[in-house]
Amino acid sequence: MITAPGPTLGVVGAGQLGRMLAEAAAPLGVDVVVSDPTEDAPAAPVARDQLVGGFEDPETFRELAERVDYLTFEIELVDPDVLWEISEETDTPVHPHPDTLALIEDKLVQKRRMAEAGIPVPAFFEVNGIQDVLDAAEEFGYPLMLKARKGGYDGRGNAAIYDRHGVEAALEVIDGPAMVEAYVEYERELAIMGVTGEDEIDTFPITETIHEEEILRETVSPARSDDETLERAREVARDVLEQMEGRGVYGIELFETPDGEILLNEIAPRPHNSGHWTIEGCVTSQFEQHVRAVLGWPLGSTERRSPTVSANILGDVEERQEATLYNLDRVLETDGCNLHYYGKDEVYPLRKMGHITQLGDDSGDPTQLLEATREVRDELTFRDG
Repeated sequence: MITAPGPTLGVVGAGQLGRMLAEAAAPLGVDVVVSDPTEDAPAAPVARDQLVGGFEDPETFRELAERVDYLTFEIELVDPDVLWEISEETDTPVHPHPDTLALIEDKLVQKRRMAEAGIPVPAFFEVNGIQDVLDAAEEFGYPLMLKARKGGYDGRGNAAIYDRHGVEAALEVIDGPAMVEAYVEYERELAIMGVTGEDEIDTFPITETIHEEEILRETVSPARSDDETLERAREVARDVLEQMEGRGVYGIELFETPDGEILLNEIAPRPHNSGHWTIEGCVTSQFEQHVRAVLGWPLGSTERRSPTVSANILGDVEERQEATLYNLDRVLETDGCNLHYYGKDEVYPLRKMGHITQLGDDSGDPTQLLEATREVRDELTFRDG
């Protein structure tokens, strides 16, 4: 029997994902305690408490585990071995399982496991030196995408190679364990938020994701693709979920090629930027769904309420400075438009500071809704005057 107040959930990481997890947990009667290396992190104002400690600090993990009933994480920088040891020591369940985190945090290990499971992925090579890149170029041709095996996000840790002259420069940019992929010519990028519960698997509606400089700018749901292609994407996502151990929400990023083929790009073992639209756009948000799943509670409906576009608010300043967002009245005056500000004290170029969502109706054109959302978002600025 589920009762309120409910259990306490511990979240390793206290960025914007931790903040939105805590916001979703509160109406369910679930308290959240977070840990993060940064004092007064974005999740701190909405969580019951924040512990300050590094992502590989066993003492912080131990204290967090002793104060909560379940553990999860909102960032892949967590050391899965330490997380597993503390979980065993304190008898506090961790979801998704630390083994899943270990699988996903290394992009080469992730790609190998998915390929072995028959999931379609771009062709890839392990890179231990320049010759491996040259061998890949010999087989796939240019361009190539060089990726850091660990730690890359929002374009960091990736380097495109367009010809032989760019190989050394790309290796210098990555400067560590890497892999190289054949460059994918795609029609569009798609994402699916999948969820594994106590005894059920489900997926949210497929979303089209729009990137610039490898940073997510907007999401469009429903995705502007045909039903047959979207069904193939859903099948790939469910196959991916079968490979994951432990409960929770997973962000699954995909490529749709011009001939309708679906290729897996990357997986995140947590709520993901491409699913932020679900807060207003679905019956159950990805964040509430993650809380439910980690606690072993029944999952909520993933049904989409209405067509929805989400647009990220990025730092538009030239250098790091104190953050003040101007022109919020533009959002407040727009019917169906919703603001989510992440509460970060400082802004710098292209830092994710928040997002807006715009709700449409079934009779509208998703492209028009996207353009309208961009118009509102583009009037928001951190520059005074």
